[in-house]
Amino acid sequence: MKRKGQHFLNDCAILDRIARYADLKASDVVLEIGPGTGFLTEVLASRSKQVYAIEVDPELASGLKGRFPNVDIIQGDALKLDLPGYNKIVSNLPYQISTKITLRLLPRPFDLAVLMYQKEFAMKMVAGPGSPDYGRLSVITAHYARAEIMESVPRSAFRPEPHVDSAIVRLWPRHDRVGVDDDFFMRLVTALFGNRRKKVKRALAAAGISREVQSGLDPSLLEERPEKLSAGDIEGLARDISLLEA
Repeated sequence: MKRKGQHFLNDCAILDRIARYADLKASDVVLEIGPGTGFLTEVLASRSKQVYAIEVDPELASGLKGRFPNVDIIQGDALKLDLPGYNKIVSNLPYQISTKITLRLLPRPFDLAVLMYQKEFAMKMVAGPGSPDYGRLSVITAHYARAEIMESVPRSAFRPEPHVDSAIVRLWPRHDRVGVDDDFFMRLVTALFGNRRKKVKRALAAAGISREVQSGLDPSLLEERPEKLSAGDIEGLARDISLLEA
């Protein structure tokens, strides 16, 4: 399963803490991606109303079916399937799809998410402006949610053992986001961090934002570099550009 990026967490104490971080209640419907051999699935099933577990590997999915009465095993690719309804997400995510599945999950409604990532990836998610780890992933995460690293997890807690340490990230959705078009925001973030060493005004010009539109933007932001801008700054830019271009 290493080739699929799956490393199975089998440390009972850490599994218990993951469930506690998710504050699971008997009314919760949980989405789990990459249940593997079912160690975390069993914990989630014992503390929630319903679990939807999506497993890409047919053999692993078959081995889980019927084990837990309140768990629906869905065999398929979580990047392509229509996702079921849920209010919490709790998963030891396959490493190889971390970016793609995170970008798919963040825009969707949820109450709380507790997700396991490679530690390096987790550090990028929670990084702030000016940090060496700060980048596109940091801004997109901060746009949708408040993220915090709950704990680091050593590689010895997994089988097969990965080559890197991991970290548990808890995500609370933001309800105070600036009203901007998400697709435009994503394109703007990509353009800015594709030119992160240039001043914002040059990055915007490279993205096709005219001088006329830029003249209506906050000049102090235009002179900064993208890596110095917060998610809120970029949300403001996206809103103002959209209004000026309308």
